[in-house]
Amino acid sequence: MKGVSMEVTLRPVRAKDLELFERERADREGTGPYQWFGHRPPQPFHREFAENGFLGPDSGRMTVEGDGVPVGWVSWWMNSWGPDLTSWCWSTGICVFSGYRGKGIGTQAQVQLAGYLFAHTRAERIQSFTDAENIAEQRALEKAGFVREGVIRRAQWREGAWHDQVLYSALRP
Repeated sequence: MKGVSMEVTLRPVRAKDLELFERERADREGTGPYQWFGHRPPQPFHREFAENGFLGPDSGRMTVEGDGVPVGWVSWWMNSWGPDLTSWCWSTGICVFSGYRGKGIGTQAQVQLAGYLFAHTRAERIQSFTDAENIAEQRALEKAGFVREGVIRRAQWREGAWHDQVLYSALRP
């Protein structure tokens, strides 16, 4: 894939990844401007990892590696558009660490995550959303095969203001 200068893979999170995840989300530079929600306590990562290794029936998280080195994470969680039993889909998110952005890693990781979720679950739909100003992530989602569906107005409170989000989806092939 153009722009990727390393082999990108997804793998289960390991305990030693947790400190790296915490370090990267500790400040605005690590998360990037569109995922900075202020300082948060470190416990949620450790508690959830201890419960299920981040691979539960309703949500999950995997480490993104570039040439065998952790370079970010992907996550997914159930979202419903009607009765949970029949009308659920996966919502996904990604964090590429600050030193690895702009290299096509996010696109490749999201292609792999969608493939994984379609192969291992009965989901018909995978959706993702990003800030209306986050053009890089919008391009990454489109390159990964997601289709822009529209704008969700004032959906996210971040840094003292409401922000519009752009919704994308991929449907089971």
